[in-house]
Amino acid sequence: MQENDKTNLPTEIQSALKDCRLDHVAIAVKDLEAGKKIYELLGLNFSNQMEIVESQKVKTLFASIDEHAHLELLEPLNGEGPIQKFLETKGEGIHHLSFQVNDIRKKMAELKAQGIKLLYEEPTLGANNMLVNFIHPKSGGGVLIEIAEKNSLQ
Repeated sequence: MQENDKTNLPTEIQSALKDCRLDHVAIAVKDLEAGKKIYELLGLNFSNQMEIVESQKVKTLFASIDEHAHLELLEPLNGEGPIQKFLETKGEGIHHLSFQVNDIRKKMAELKAQGIKLLYEEPTLGANNMLVNFIHPKSGGGVLIEIAEKNSLQ
C-alpha cells in the first residue's frame, strides 16, 4: 500500500496537508498536577520537565500520545495571562489544537492570502522552542488553531 493510500482522503486534501500534522491538543487547567491525573489513568506519561513560557504567562506540561502528537496542559502563571482569562470565562477544557508545519512564514502567507485572520503579524516563540502563531477562532470555525514550526535558531 502506498503512503497516500492509507488515509482515504482525496488527493487534493492529502496534498494540502502534506506539510501539516497534528502536534498537540492543549488543555487549560487550574493546576498541572491535578489536571494530569485523569490522563495518567488513561496511560499517558508526562514529561518531568514543566516549562514556563513567560511571554504567554503560562506553565506547560507535555505527554506523548503517539510518535507525533502530544497532549499539552496549560496552567496560568501567577493568575495572569491569556490562559487565566480563558479559565475565568470558559473554565477548564480544550484551549487549542496545534499543527506543525514545515515553514510557518510560508503557511502564514498562504492563510492570509485566503483571508484567514492570524493573531500575530510575526511568529512568536512558544513552548518546546517552537515558532508559533494562531488562527483567530473567527477564522477557525470557533476553534483556536495554532500553527508551529521547530525553531532552528537556538
